[in-house]
Amino acid sequence: MKAEIIAVGTELLMGEILNSNSRDIARELYNLGIDVYHQSVVGDNLNRVSKELETAFERADLVITTGGLGPTRDDLTKEAAAHFLKREMILDEASIKHLEDFFGSRGLPLNEGNKRQAYFPEGAKIIPNENGTAPACIIEFDEKVLVILPGPPREVIPLMEKYIIPYLEKRTGKVFISDIINISGIGEGHMEEKIMDIIEAQENPTVAPYAKEHGLTLRVTASASTEQEARLLLEPVVKKVCDRLGMDVYAIGDTTLEAVVASLLIEQNLSISVAESCSGGLLAGRLINYPGISKVFKEGFITYSNESKINTLGVDSKILSKYGAVSEEVAKQMAKGAADRAKSDVALSITGIAGPDGGTDEKPVGLVYIGLYLLGEVKVMKMDSWGSRDNVRRRAVSQALDMLRRELQMRASK
Repeated sequence: MKAEIIAVGTELLMGEILNSNSRDIARELYNLGIDVYHQSVVGDNLNRVSKELETAFERADLVITTGGLGPTRDDLTKEAAAHFLKREMILDEASIKHLEDFFGSRGLPLNEGNKRQAYFPEGAKIIPNENGTAPACIIEFDEKVLVILPGPPREVIPLMEKYIIPYLEKRTGKVFISDIINISGIGEGHMEEKIMDIIEAQENPTVAPYAKEHGLTLRVTASASTEQEARLLLEPVVKKVCDRLGMDVYAIGDTTLEAVVASLLIEQNLSISVAESCSGGLLAGRLINYPGISKVFKEGFITYSNESKINTLGVDSKILSKYGAVSEEVAKQMAKGAADRAKSDVALSITGIAGPDGGTDEKPVGLVYIGLYLLGEVKVMKMDSWGSRDNVRRRAVSQALDMLRRELQMRASK
């Protein structure tokens, strides 16, 4: 099956918002063994969208559109589809009832724009949207399929997972299962080198690497006539990848680095505090993302100035004067000071030069020191980062979490 993705929205053409939907949909189609041959972006214009559909179906069996399902007059994707297919727009009673209930429960009237969201090209299979007011739909014709989705990613992803992927699996006659391997503390190029032979030999299962904000993931996907057969294909490859990458793998499944760290702290009954300078609370925020962290999280200190490092954490002023705030020695004292004041078993500290100014030849922008206090022992890691101020800070936080994760996992394995 050949597929194309059409993103509809003038705001996309103008660069006002990022087109993440096409990326996410393409990944899901790849995992289903469906080749995406073309992606396009078109503005909110009935004739242009209709023409884009015509062109796409000359090349593809499956076309997925996103956007243009809102209540305003320029939301015309369904109308363009009806024009292309030469079909009437028909009111769907279930959709209008849902909209009436949705707005009625909020004490709001149902306006004409929202009523338009309940109209679909004749013959469409309506897909309810639990996260918005615009239902999606599937239209089958001439052995081809048109899937029309709303624009907001928070609506697209659940619709894909709950309805579209199962529909496509059934249509292809195969069962697809995937495992997500989460990786941290290693660059994408280095990771690829370690498993290049596995990637090059892939056929079924497929192995797809993705870089994400807080690390890397590998999605391993197998297809077969039954789930059991697919699982038998999947598991040996997942094991081979994990054995090859070792401690660089922090979890398998849909999780986060902070969730793994928090779980390890709770399992080992270890309390934690953090002391942050250049990261300014990002580390505490990542940990507090995890529900239940209150069982072990004691306190977070933001000590941006030298005075606050001295007064709040007890960093020695002579050490600060001799080595500077961005140094191994200060990172060590920050971690120990946080643990002492919060009376925690574990403490992480971050001090660095996030930029864009403040760097020197000796201490350039991107230099970060991370301190880890664990049950009386203190270790320090030096990190040389790059990119924007925001990137330096975020990488430092991820590196700190990964440093602690490795120590806790090694401790658990003893």
